[in-house]
Amino acid sequence: MSSMRTVIYALAVVAGIALALLLLPFITLSEDIRTYVTWAFWISFVALLVALYVYYRNEPGSDDVQIEGPRFARFLFNNRAAALFWLPIRLFVGASWLEAGLHKLGDPGWTQGGASLLAYWERVVAIPEAPAKPSITYDWYRGFIQFLIDIGAESWFGPLIAFGETAVGLGLLVGALTGIAAFFGATMNMSFMLAGSASTNPILFTMAVGLMLAWKVAGYYGLDRYLLPRLGTPWSEGNLFRRKPPPADEVSTTEPPSSV
Repeated sequence: MSSMRTVIYALAVVAGIALALLLLPFITLSEDIRTYVTWAFWISFVALLVALYVYYRNEPGSDDVQIEGPRFARFLFNNRAAALFWLPIRLFVGASWLEAGLHKLGDPGWTQGGASLLAYWERVVAIPEAPAKPSITYDWYRGFIQFLIDIGAESWFGPLIAFGETAVGLGLLVGALTGIAAFFGATMNMSFMLAGSASTNPILFTMAVGLMLAWKVAGYYGLDRYLLPRLGTPWSEGNLFRRKPPPADEVSTTEPPSSV
């Protein structure tokens, strides 16, 4: 385990140095270097989080709650009675995504070649003349979008977004795997906001975060009421995958021979 601790320290150092390079005002980086440093920070930071979990999850007391949360929060995110609170939020977010997805599915510019998506990408990566500000604030994200443009990713990314928005909308409306649907919805909201598109994305993103936190109860008035107990989670198997004990008549009753 000492090797794992060394990896943790190394990842922490890399993430700390990368963050300092990005935030300290007296350090000037070129656009390309800033993009590389940003990717280095996020990769090392996520890897650090995974390494910490792997190393400390089996430590004594790792599951102990050191600071108790408010009872209202426990009710809101864990009690099925709170599902009535999350129901209109879930339906609003689901209807918004379904409407957006169906609109894109009916637009050949999204589903047949991705011309509409390409036009959007080209618009947001453009850097206007001062004093106007570019749509994308972070250079690393502009570089990512430019990379997608260069490889012609709009041909498959356009249909992916259209079908993804529709799937998120349907999942939230029927309450099927609500937490997962809300996660992918929030991911798309964040992507649009990073590209400089506000619109309804801040509201939908905030509501999606709430649905993710309330994943255990937000879909109770929906299919999750039946799906979650059967499917379970990666850390707790559901009824569908739980091994059933053998019938009583198949259990061996053979006794060892008695000694003479």
